[in-house]
Amino acid sequence: MFEKALKGNKYYWMWLAFLGFFIAVACVCYLRQYFYGLGLTGMSRDVSWGLYISQFTFLVGVAAGGVMLVLPYYIHNFKAFGKITILGEFLAISALLMCLMFIMADLGQPLRGLNVLFHPTPHSMLFWDMCVLWGYLLLNIICGWVILTAERKQVAPPKWIYFFVYISIPFAFSIHTVTAMLYCGLPGRHFWLSAIIAPRFLASAFAAGPALIVVMAMILKRVANFDAGKEAIQKMVTIIIYAAIANMFFVGLEFFVGFYSNIPGHMHTLQYLFFGLEHHGHVYNNLVPFMWAFILLFFVGMALICYPKTRKESDFWLAMGCLAIFVSFWLDKGIGFVLGGFVPTPVDEIVEYYPTLNELFITIGIWATGFFILTVLYKIAISVEHEVEA
Repeated sequence: MFEKALKGNKYYWMWLAFLGFFIAVACVCYLRQYFYGLGLTGMSRDVSWGLYISQFTFLVGVAAGGVMLVLPYYIHNFKAFGKITILGEFLAISALLMCLMFIMADLGQPLRGLNVLFHPTPHSMLFWDMCVLWGYLLLNIICGWVILTAERKQVAPPKWIYFFVYISIPFAFSIHTVTAMLYCGLPGRHFWLSAIIAPRFLASAFAAGPALIVVMAMILKRVANFDAGKEAIQKMVTIIIYAAIANMFFVGLEFFVGFYSNIPGHMHTLQYLFFGLEHHGHVYNNLVPFMWAFILLFFVGMALICYPKTRKESDFWLAMGCLAIFVSFWLDKGIGFVLGGFVPTPVDEIVEYYPTLNELFITIGIWATGFFILTVLYKIAISVEHEVEA
């Protein structure tokens, strides 16, 4: 089926070339970082996780969000998701590959990643994170490809594949739960030391992942004549609404814990993120615009996907609403949560993080690589769909 990715109109190839340009620039920047070291990044002793790990944290949620299609379709027999489930599985593959690339970029020397295999430490969350990430990736590759092949041959999928489909569901929950444990298991960082991090991560994942799938489905409907079905889209939007509200409820609980209990470590991070924090006569507030953009985009997105006219009558505004939700939660979890957790430091100092241009280009290049892979996978899936329809 790979040959289907080699056939496309000029816009398809222009899009791949556009992504390929950023991938090439990122490769050059990564080689600079590889030979010079992580000193080319904005990370330091006090901010040891920067843009790479923050993007990894967000993308794990995007990958986990695909289970919101698999669960209703395979467990509850909701047939309306029949055409769109493969989009969720292929999105999970590209998101997980981006996660692994961000980890490799953060390690500096990629061979260091082999230490997890050569010197396994089961008491470490990093070891289990490696297990669930690779496990979920392999499960999605196997399930997606076998089921798509069966669809192309117009036969029922082999019965053995459903075992892997059912196993992939707890794996989807585990990849983001284990990632949350990487943070809430660190007693030196008050902002992350919260039992609610895992459910907050899952809630944002179940909103951001489906939101991106809806956006992609709307784009594919316009450029590839692929209609996921109105019922499926509307059900996805319902999932997004409830998950997004749950996520914001959990964010509100963080404010309650910090300010009602007056815990300095927790309260100061929230002050830094949303209002700026004064320390020794200087106000630190480099993340404030991002966090208020997160709040604004959330309300704009919710208004667009909740208002019946824009939700049911306009594909464009529905896509814009889902895109606003996606970007909103990217700002929250992909920027604020990780980077804000380092302020203040355990010794009550403030060290702000600013990514370098080299870091930004590598990050953009990895995102471009993910969308390149996603485009190719979607091209194959849609070509099979059109072949079956013909």
